Amino acid sequence: MTDKIEENNRQGKRTVFIIPFGPTGQYPVFVDLVNTRRISLTQVWLITMDDWLDSDGDLVGLDNIHSLRRKMNQVLYSKIDKSLLMPEEQRIYPDPKWLVRIPDLIEALGGVDICFAGFGINGHLGFNEPSDLSIEEFAKLPTRVVKISETTRTIKASTGVNGAMEDIPLYGVTVGMKEMLCAEKVSVYCFRDWHSGAIRRACCGTVSASFPASLLQNHPNASIVCSPNAIAPCY
Repeated sequence: MTDKIEENNRQGKRTVFIIPFGPTGQYPVFVDLVNTRRISLTQVWLITMDDWLDSDGDLVGLDNIHSLRRKMNQVLYSKIDKSLLMPEEQRIYPDPKWLVRIPDLIEALGGVDICFAGFGINGHLGFNEPSDLSIEEFAKLPTRVVKISETTRTIKASTGVNGAMEDIPLYGVTVGMKEMLCAEKVSVYCFRDWHSGAIRRACCGTVSASFPASLLQNHPNASIVCSPNAIAPCY
């Protein structure tokens, strides 16, 4: 992240990233590099790829434990020297009441430099869950409201709230596959034990909307970075 920002800053160019909330281990490193190297973020746009919705279809409140807006501020924005930080209007989140904002913004800014991501055990990217659509139809899906799959909710419950499945929202809002796949580069990071099987399917399986991460096989500049445990044999 910092290398690309510094490169674009030297060239007087904007930097546009799509980023996930979690995992969060990279953000303290990013914050330290920005603050130590005095990297200006004033020409950087960070688009957080998803967030959770409440039962009324609105973004969960900032006081909700699932609010990714709150969590991003806690782990990232509040830690950066204010003299280096981008304006608040350049910290972007998908909004169920303003779905066209992110597609329109990306077009106005001239595209996305890098989409950073991880993927779920079912291959979901952001909240782009498995689908029976054709590859072409799925790749064109824009920023939208989605129903969260039982698989994703189960994983979230087991890793985030000690199994309290009833506390996991049923719906979310996500940056679409269209916006993610339009990025000049897609960088995916995997570190969990169960990622081994998912990585195998993403890289070597049939390209299909039934496993969204497999569509990265068709991207001209996509990479997956793995920790050793994430590429251990499945059996």
